[in-house]
This record gives sequence, C-alpha cells and structure tokens, in this order.
Amino acid sequence: MLTDHLTPDRIRFADDVLTWQRAVELVTEPLVADGSITTDYVDAVTASIAGPGGTYVDLGFGIALAHARPEQGVVRPALSSLRVRPSVLLADDPAHPIDLFLCLAATDSSEHVQTMQELATLLTDDDARGRLLAATTPADVTAALSKTGQNA
Repeated sequence: MLTDHLTPDRIRFADDVLTWQRAVELVTEPLVADGSITTDYVDAVTASIAGPGGTYVDLGFGIALAHARPEQGVVRPALSSLRVRPSVLLADDPAHPIDLFLCLAATDSSEHVQTMQELATLLTDDDARGRLLAATTPADVTAALSKTGQNA
C-alpha cells in the first residue's frame, strides 16, 4: 500500500512550517485536492492531535502518522507525506519533535492494519528508514519505500 498510494504528487517538502497544525494542513492538501479525503477529515485529524493523548500518532524517529476514522471523511484509500525542516512539536509537546508527517486515508480497518504493518517494517529497517528521512525529492522517497526490507 505504501508505494501504491504514496504517489509523487502526494510527496511534499517544506521549510519553516513552524506549527503542527500547519503541517497537518500541508500534508492533507494533496489528498483534499485529488478528492481522496474531505475537509472534514482534515478537521478530524487536527482535533484528534489537539485532544488528550493526541501524540499517539508519533511513530518514533521523528515520524507521525496523521489519521482519523474512515467515516470522518475518507473517500478512497490514499497516503501523503510532508518532510518539514526544522521539526515541529506535535501537539506543542517538546517530547514529540516531528520531521516527517504521513497522512493515512484508510477506508476500513484492514487497510489501516496493512499500512501499519508496512510502516512497522519500514521503521524497523534502519537503512530504509534512514533513506526515507534523508530523502529530498519524491523520487528519493519512492526509492526508500520500494527498498524496504531489501539490501540497498
């Protein structure tokens, strides 16, 4: 699912984003623009992070998986990414600096679980994770994802 749904037009890079709220706006923009999610979904993601325990989307290694429930505005499965520099504080919490935001739009729990399994594989592969975090172009991101679990 990662390489199927994270297409080059959904991979972004931004400097001086400053807030996690702005990062959520930027990472969700391609999915709103192509009709994969509604603006209600963006609002739900923002509210989830702002609420109690909102830092649960922090996957570690400076990566956050922004998402909400499918019924809150997912139209079709999709994934987007936003690399920010410098990092921003998720939920304004100094314990959660984030460099890479991923936005997951899953239409059901099986898609969600599959994506989480693929992300777990990626995050536990030091080389693939390093390539992903060092990526500076959409092609770099795609290459890092396609080599997950393989020797580069």
